[in-house]
Amino acid sequence: MRYAAGIDLGGTFVKFALVSEDGEIPYKDKLEIGSKATRDDILNTLKIAIEKIKDFADERGNQLSGIGIGSPGIIYDGVVIGGADNLNGWSNVPLGEIYSKAFNLPVFADNDANVMGLGETVFGAAQNCTDVIFITVGTGIGGAIVMNGQLYGGYKNRGAELGHFTVDHKGVECNCGGRGCLEAYASTSALVQRYAQLSGLPEEAVNGIVIVEKFHAGEPAAVQCMEEHTDYLGHGIASFVNTFAPQKVVIGGGISEAGQFYIDMIKKSTFSYAMPDCSVYTDVIGATLGNNAGCMGAASLVFRNCN
Repeated sequence: MRYAAGIDLGGTFVKFALVSEDGEIPYKDKLEIGSKATRDDILNTLKIAIEKIKDFADERGNQLSGIGIGSPGIIYDGVVIGGADNLNGWSNVPLGEIYSKAFNLPVFADNDANVMGLGETVFGAAQNCTDVIFITVGTGIGGAIVMNGQLYGGYKNRGAELGHFTVDHKGVECNCGGRGCLEAYASTSALVQRYAQLSGLPEEAVNGIVIVEKFHAGEPAAVQCMEEHTDYLGHGIASFVNTFAPQKVVIGGGISEAGQFYIDMIKKSTFSYAMPDCSVYTDVIGATLGNNAGCMGAASLVFRNCN
């Protein structure tokens, strides 16, 4: 049985786990990095996380095959090139070189949303599928494309920014600098902003859980917001279906755990917009790995790249 270290770097925590190639997690933990952490702070925290995994594996006699890392930003050939705005100084960071030297193990790194999507493909909701679209709905919208069983990120891994597909060419400004992006209309942040606008409540008093509760209670503002939100998501996903014809579209992120009704609303919207000939083999489903997706996907980078 092969084992790998799976590292999931976020804006607040580093989640890490020892993962077996059959998807078992004998050990997992997390370390806080804090919003003011410097580049060196983050690198040191990652090193500590890997050491903890290695120590646990050594105690059990489980030899590590390698280290997989999921990180915010654009990552190519083991280097974080940039694009991780929520982490201080997190650009031109040679993760592969740093940790392969430190631990004498092969290191593989990719964007955090990419590895989450890979995790759901290898171990989760889209097992046994070769063509998958993964969408994670949160503060923003991230995504991953799996084609013919492999992650696809475009030339030098600079693509697959599915949250920045345009749904309104003259729409609202997006944080990316564009206009009318799916993220600006269908993220949980956008949902909260829209509900605050309709209800008159301050945004700080609202979150996705509150809106879902009010939706189930039949409150008109919440019902309208959820219908708009899932319609926008379905509209964007339909375009991905028309382009890639995936077997599965997997929806992740905190709000995706609101219940099957949420997935069903997105699914209904998706198929109302998608071309029938493109979507005939597609299903829209919820993610199943939850908070483990990042670590498991990062570990699967190792299993797929090491013989």
